[in-house]
Amino acid sequence: MESIKVYFSDFFEVSPHLIEQYGALNISLINDLPLFVDPFLLFNSAKPEYRELHEAMLKYLCFLRDQSFEQKEGMKEGLLKLWYSFPEIKQTWLGFSTKGNSGRGPGLDFARSLHSSLMGPFHKFDDNRISHPHIEKFCLIKDGIGRDNISDFVTNLIHGFLLNYTQTFSQKYINPSFLKSISVGRVSFNYDTDSWTTQKFMLPYINGDYVLLTPRDILTKDRNWINKTDLALNFTDIAYSIPNTELRDQLNHYFRRILPVRKTKKGKPKENTISDKMAAVFETIQKYPILLDYYLKYKEDHGSEATTCANDRVQEVESIFIHQLREFIGCLQQTSFYDIDADSREATIKRIKYLKDCIENKGCYSVFYHKNQPIGTETDLQIMFRLTWCNTHFDINREINNGRGPVDYKISYGSEDMSLVEFKLASNPQLKRNLSNQLEIYQNANQTLDVKPHGFKVIIYFSEKEYDRVQKILEEINKKNDPDIILIDARQDNKISASKATS
Repeated sequence: MESIKVYFSDFFEVSPHLIEQYGALNISLINDLPLFVDPFLLFNSAKPEYRELHEAMLKYLCFLRDQSFEQKEGMKEGLLKLWYSFPEIKQTWLGFSTKGNSGRGPGLDFARSLHSSLMGPFHKFDDNRISHPHIEKFCLIKDGIGRDNISDFVTNLIHGFLLNYTQTFSQKYINPSFLKSISVGRVSFNYDTDSWTTQKFMLPYINGDYVLLTPRDILTKDRNWINKTDLALNFTDIAYSIPNTELRDQLNHYFRRILPVRKTKKGKPKENTISDKMAAVFETIQKYPILLDYYLKYKEDHGSEATTCANDRVQEVESIFIHQLREFIGCLQQTSFYDIDADSREATIKRIKYLKDCIENKGCYSVFYHKNQPIGTETDLQIMFRLTWCNTHFDINREINNGRGPVDYKISYGSEDMSLVEFKLASNPQLKRNLSNQLEIYQNANQTLDVKPHGFKVIIYFSEKEYDRVQKILEEINKKNDPDIILIDARQDNKISASKATS
């Protein structure tokens, strides 16, 4: 039986072990994997080439800052696009794309926000009397500069390194028939001409585009080591790490003073919420911006934890989305999952039933677990199903948004044959609202001519408690016997009968 091609190693016929030995991630070429480059891992690395990349990023930021002050009449939009606004490096197949590997990249909103920061509160970002400079500082309190913006910006600034890194591996291990000489723009910045250079590289090439490998030891999942939430939650530790006693006492006094006073109905003191604390922290930063520098120093002092934490997160992604999912796909190949040839409705329901059977009766429930803990986000769930739902003549789109909100998947063959699928976790607090009407809204929004696409809702549960919760919701909304709502039992313990698991 011909193997299903999902990963870099499959498409370019190279051993996954060689990719691992080289230190790269065996990316999927079906959909982005939920990882991104964390610049702190470059800064904190023992590898000189990584630290040099971090220094080069700071040099470029200094260039932007200096140019900002030289443009007396304001930065023109053309220069903002040239120097600040980059396309996403989609060829890494990493990040936050909701469909394939096409994201937006840092656009003009990001450009203007970063430009105003360099002109204003962060114009001395490279003053390292307390901490070293970090690009992540810009996303701590500034709107318009988020985790995905920083990741895309950083990936552009290390583009040349990734191109050379991939070329070296490819020329050594990949059959030349899979390689192509490509002229690539925005490789490195020429400070003599204030412009980006173009160079040629011999790279793996498929479906009209080249592919880039990324070292796994500069990647993380969910959030940067330096991030807003961590800043708020660790405020007390950060404040107490400040050696200046007067400043430390001022910060603590101001923070406590602006925290809202919460009381129970009986008038007793009530603990502040996380939202209360976060709001107070960011108001304190507005008055004492030096706190950011002490936070950066605090994160530097705990830098070894960043490497450990990032490695654990990358291992989680590799375990779930590569190793376990590869076994899951192998299990599906033992069925007719990849041989279905029918209209979209029949093909969709058949594939859902094969998924259900493999998960419930063939031991494939383990694909949803890492270290005995079930996956915690529906985004991860949706990526998993997109990676398995390959090798088909149907067009499979994730998160289609036609004006009324996004749907997880639209399975279509032409404009008049389509089905919609929502994959949900039983633990989703909004499950009742979603089951009540959300898919119907998507159906109406995706309606083409007189064709209303068929809709299915697939719910994964990991415990008896979650199962009972779903049954109660279905009863409340009068959909307990709806054939288009399919429950899948992914519990690790003894499974209930298939008849009980299907609504």
